[in-house]
Amino acid sequence: MLSFEKQFVRAPQPGCDWASQMILNPALIADPDNPEKLHMLFRATGPWPAKQIPGKPLPFPIFLGYAVSENGGRDWQFDFSRPALAPALEYAREKLLTPDGKVNYTNGCIEDPRLFHFEGELFLTVACRAFPPGPYWEHDEPAQCMPEWALDPAHGLGTAVTDNTTVSVLFRVDLDELAGRNYESAFRMIGPLHNPDRSDDRDVFLFPRRLEIGGKKRIVCIHRPKNPERYDTSLDKPSIFFAAADLLTDFADDTKTDRTLFATPEFPWEADRIGASWPPVELEPGLWLLPYHGKQDEKIGYTQSFMLLRENGTLHPEILVRPAERLLYADQPWELEGEFTTPCLFSCSGVRMPDGRLLMGYGAADKKVGLASVDFDELVHFLKNRIR
Repeated sequence: MLSFEKQFVRAPQPGCDWASQMILNPALIADPDNPEKLHMLFRATGPWPAKQIPGKPLPFPIFLGYAVSENGGRDWQFDFSRPALAPALEYAREKLLTPDGKVNYTNGCIEDPRLFHFEGELFLTVACRAFPPGPYWEHDEPAQCMPEWALDPAHGLGTAVTDNTTVSVLFRVDLDELAGRNYESAFRMIGPLHNPDRSDDRDVFLFPRRLEIGGKKRIVCIHRPKNPERYDTSLDKPSIFFAAADLLTDFADDTKTDRTLFATPEFPWEADRIGASWPPVELEPGLWLLPYHGKQDEKIGYTQSFMLLRENGTLHPEILVRPAERLLYADQPWELEGEFTTPCLFSCSGVRMPDGRLLMGYGAADKKVGLASVDFDELVHFLKNRIR
């Protein structure tokens, strides 16, 4: 069986208003000039009384913070002076709109970052809501901190605003500006990677290059709708979908996107849902390692695993291997103690290190930052041995 080493990295920062309650789900990317230097974006939250609406619960907006390691992830410097990317936290209808009249879905929270390269540029995907959540570990009701006007569909901004559902948004990232902590110029929003009014959608990101589909090179996006029945009426559990488009800006338009159901829950530890964890790694031309996660129930919680995929000229690559056993899951005390009672090891990133390790960043107990490492060649060998 594979051997994963785990490392506790960071707990919430006392006294930091935006990171005092939880920090988790880190995205990692290696510096192009120094593979031992790692950049991290992490999800963070804390109570925000300045934006509490009278009669509504205390909001807990979600931010992204920045950290860096100069020695391959063994030590980290966290910047708690200010967020790297913060929601606007506006409540008036007119201030929820961007200058070009579109809804700013990043207004309430920005969470679960994934960093990846595509066609020579660095990108970030994040899960966002138009309004901040309340204490979601007690009662995850998306509408509990919304202004009253937003609950009325007559506002005309769509059901993603009315229901405060999750919209996954794509950004371009300037790594030099991020590393220099010039956060205001580090991120440029492109827009949603799915139709915001179709379904709450998470675990969204791109293959690192275009795939040949039907004889044409296309951009492929992986996503996991919370309401999969809106895409396939036979489904009742969140599942992994693939979507193909010609432009990054096409994915929000269903008429410009081709889509297929890719994988549904199959094993007991996936019974409640599955979703991809971070962008696939190409092992050889056309052969991909896809990290993914499953949740069984409130007692077993979240498990991380891997598939091997082979391109075949269609939007549905062949799944060569999908192990039936759980591979990586929460079992340490610091991974189990938090506001939630459900065990959670949730990875948003993986980096191949010069020493041969695959280093994965993950959220532990939905409250802390952890790292897990495994010998990359051993992982690939383990999976290839299961090809039939």
